[in-house]
Amino acid sequence: MAEILKGAPVAEKLLEELTPRCKALISCGIHPTLAVLKVGDDPSAASYLKGAAKRCAQVGIEVWASNIPENAPQDEIIMQLYQLGQDGGINGVLALQPFPEGIDSDEVLSYIPAERDVDGVSPGSLAGVFSGKKLGFAPCTARACMEILKYYNIPIEGKRVAVLGRSLVIGRPVAMMLMEQNATVTICHSKTKNAAEICRNSDIVIAAVGKAKAITAEYFSPGQVVIDVGIHATDDGLCGDVDFEAAEKIVSAITPVPGGVGSVTTAILATHTIEAAERATSAFAAGRR
Repeated sequence: MAEILKGAPVAEKLLEELTPRCKALISCGIHPTLAVLKVGDDPSAASYLKGAAKRCAQVGIEVWASNIPENAPQDEIIMQLYQLGQDGGINGVLALQPFPEGIDSDEVLSYIPAERDVDGVSPGSLAGVFSGKKLGFAPCTARACMEILKYYNIPIEGKRVAVLGRSLVIGRPVAMMLMEQNATVTICHSKTKNAAEICRNSDIVIAAVGKAKAITAEYFSPGQVVIDVGIHATDDGLCGDVDFEAAEKIVSAITPVPGGVGSVTTAILATHTIEAAERATSAFAAGRR
């Protein structure tokens, strides 16, 4: 049976490392602060906010949460994000998604400054991921995948990796991050021919297709590591993009759903908030020299 790559110990290690860094910032008069904007009453957004606030509180990050009505015009959302992005007392800005129907999310998210975009969704942050420069932050879920591989000492350099899914939230950014660590990456999508064969011939498979149990036994071979990003509510409970029961009998290691990548994501959000505060402090200190 496969080794189960649980996310909880990864998240706890990250948070343990953040606590002294947060205390060091506070001792210098900088209290790391995350501002969260929620539009409407989407239950998944509310659940994510609750988890994020809990993680941040563990290390000493202050969270400011504001909620605006679902029928708020797009200009109001943009103005709120702009004001948060200009507030000197805020280090990280998070706009919870999904937005209500009719909102142009790309335009809205472009108003979050890259240096405060701790969720890694603004054009500036994504440009940083694709260029390899630290202009902002990687999407939290993409970095969570990388942190799991790092924690469990899974080699990346020189390995063949299949990424199933090409979204800007996970697929494409995690592919860039893997290539930065010298992996050979193939991105598979709905039009890819022989996707199952490509996956079988890979050392690592990252599944982010957004369909429950869509990745079946034919995609796997012995010795592989599987990172399952998906999470879906079904009549039988929560499951991922991977048919876990089938894959577990074949591969060497696999993340569970729930309890895998998702449990690391909010720890990454806290990590980015601390990093944003540290970068701002360093930039301020450099400017005074």
